[in-house]
Amino acid sequence: MAEHGMADDVEGPISNPLDQSEPLEAGSADNTTKTANPQAEILPGDSAITKAEKVERHGDTSTGDVSADFEHPAPKRRRLEQEPGSTAAGETEERPTRQKGVTPIRKEFLVSISRAAEHDHDEDAAEASGKTAQPHTVGGRGGKKKTPGGQNHNRQFGRSRDEIQLCMSRAKVDEFATSSCQFGEKCKYEHNIRKYLKDGKRADLDTFGSICPVWEVKGKCSAGWRCRFAGSHSKEVEREDGRKELVLVEKEKSDEQTNREDELEEEGVGVVNVISNAVKISLRKKHIETGRSDQYLKWMNEHNQDPTNGRVRPEPKAVPGLVDDEGIPINVNKSKGDPSGVHDNRAGYVEPPFRASEKRRIYYGPETPVLAPLTTQGNLPFRRLCVSLGAQVTWSEMAMGLPLLGGEKGEWALIKAHESETAPPAYSPKTPVLDYNRSRDSKFGVQIAANKPWLALKTTEILTTLCPQIRAIDLNCGCPIDLVCRQGAGSALLDSNAKLEKTLRGMNAVSGETPITVKIRMGTKDKHPTSEKLVQRLVIGGPEAQEHGEDPCGVAAITLHGRSKQQRYSRSADWQYIADCASLVKKLKSERSNITDTAREPDARDLPASSFSGTGEGLPYFCGNGDILSHVDYNAHLQDTGIDACMIARGALIKPWIFEEIAQNQYLDKSASERLGYIEQFARNGLEYWGSDEIGVGTTRRFLLEWLSFSCRYVPIGILDELPPKFGDRPPAFKGRSELETLLSSGDYRDWIKISEMFLGPAHKDFQFQPKHKSNSYEIEAEG
Repeated sequence: MAEHGMADDVEGPISNPLDQSEPLEAGSADNTTKTANPQAEILPGDSAITKAEKVERHGDTSTGDVSADFEHPAPKRRRLEQEPGSTAAGETEERPTRQKGVTPIRKEFLVSISRAAEHDHDEDAAEASGKTAQPHTVGGRGGKKKTPGGQNHNRQFGRSRDEIQLCMSRAKVDEFATSSCQFGEKCKYEHNIRKYLKDGKRADLDTFGSICPVWEVKGKCSAGWRCRFAGSHSKEVEREDGRKELVLVEKEKSDEQTNREDELEEEGVGVVNVISNAVKISLRKKHIETGRSDQYLKWMNEHNQDPTNGRVRPEPKAVPGLVDDEGIPINVNKSKGDPSGVHDNRAGYVEPPFRASEKRRIYYGPETPVLAPLTTQGNLPFRRLCVSLGAQVTWSEMAMGLPLLGGEKGEWALIKAHESETAPPAYSPKTPVLDYNRSRDSKFGVQIAANKPWLALKTTEILTTLCPQIRAIDLNCGCPIDLVCRQGAGSALLDSNAKLEKTLRGMNAVSGETPITVKIRMGTKDKHPTSEKLVQRLVIGGPEAQEHGEDPCGVAAITLHGRSKQQRYSRSADWQYIADCASLVKKLKSERSNITDTAREPDARDLPASSFSGTGEGLPYFCGNGDILSHVDYNAHLQDTGIDACMIARGALIKPWIFEEIAQNQYLDKSASERLGYIEQFARNGLEYWGSDEIGVGTTRRFLLEWLSFSCRYVPIGILDELPPKFGDRPPAFKGRSELETLLSSGDYRDWIKISEMFLGPAHKDFQFQPKHKSNSYEIEAEG
């Protein structure tokens, strides 16, 4: 099926995804990152950056080299200043004021911490038996303090594999088919289909009506006999000689469907941006050229100060006898002979086929809430769920440039999108956007990380060449992960403004008709924001660009996360600072129009193909990001800051129906059965994408549990005492309005496994789970 589910995706040494010449150093990650990310094992579905992070945090676990122990976190369940039911005799109970940092839950749903502690799991007995059920589940996180063995770096998932593995040459053929195994009798895998079905694989699942979700949609299951629903697309037939044969059953399809499925047999249902193995091999062997990037980099080296080698363009010099109308000498570059001294250096570079203003236009508005690029959780099945609930723009997980150029299938899997993400976003602006063609717009964009201009340019060119359905390419300048920043990517680019500007200008030059966007943070240091200067540089060009007559970098949109790199995800996002930056962007329009020197006026063709809140052509859209948990937050930020749209990250993980709330402009008190339905939809999406065999089921379970580690933080609207809910609040122990609602709010990972078993069957005997973040953490890292 998809690369996420392939076993060999985790084979081989893990290299540095930003600089292969620099080895990964076990134990080099900072202590905060180590404690927040206890999972050590390299797993199917891990992106390049996730693999590298694990090596740096824990060492190479395949060799037993684990470099650090973890301090076990204290419980994070909030204790109320007064326990429920503890009103002193003779006192009149009054409605309490909202306690800072505590989710205000109605009294009848509160459970005392002492009672909750009595109902906690016996961890040793539960883990020894492999069972996860508990009779007294409590909503909210925490409980008794973890024992020293409760969370440690040696905990691993365990493999989800068949006891006896069937040879791939037999997986999709009928029982009596002639064997085509190239290894013959020396093959180490099973060839007897009946023996495999009896002794090698677990019993078929009885979920989803006992019908394979892949077969139900495609009419053919690429897992064949390995499918955990194989009974739904196989039967036993009696032949003329009396022998009984097990055969696979396919639905009748048109010739067009058959041809398409033969080409993409191993891919999930409705997947786009699929790159063939042949292309990946060509990338690995460097057989695919990046002509535009090579040409631009050569021009940049010769005529600009290139951050990769420090070469500086020659300064324009005054030529005797050449003066302007006021008698001031005119500068000219001797090599080009351009008396204006403005666009002289551009003559050494052939113009790209698309200037910024000529690119495909995109749209952001109040009706286009954006799903942020999410590390691990921003996978295709989850994005597909969010789109079905109203997300109008989606982004891939952060993909690393070097692995993409190297054809690594795990990284290219991040670029895949579901066909629902190729539909255009909502569009109902107050003022129509000039030349915007909604039919050419789509929802899905790709975010990349790169630490050098050449890497960003080549990655951009390869992506736009191989995946023309991408809405836009976003350069990540906000990732606070130590490994990424140490190599000069992510948030580290915020300290290299000139380099960042040149990189974005180059990406625009080589991206064809695909627009370029950028996501930034307030700055690298806490309480020292620098984004205002950066935003000004990105909109009108930095001093170097203006001095040498270069035009703005032409980004189509800027998204600002209201936190610094140092702040990571702690404390509240600073929306006042976002508002200040949004106001600055508006002012830059009038400032630019006041430029009377036409020689300094930007070339209109190099301005982005967008407008800011209807104020004019040639300004990028400006979006805000941080701590949006309801439609109230969304609307308030739009109104108070003047941004074009909001990007939503953790709020979507906690309640993906936040997009529905925004569209309907009201709180939606989802019932427990509705919430369970979304979990079922994710499980179905996962099986269709990662596959319905043992590995695919295990991978789906793993990513479902990662999501449940966020969604359990949702406190139902109907039991809140005050609105709106706030990100910084933590709930005291509580019970839901039903046993199912309480279960869905449990912060215990064994309850998450129990929920997964409702749709994916009992977990494999070797399966274990430790969430990516520490189980009690509320400062969860999600965004890429």
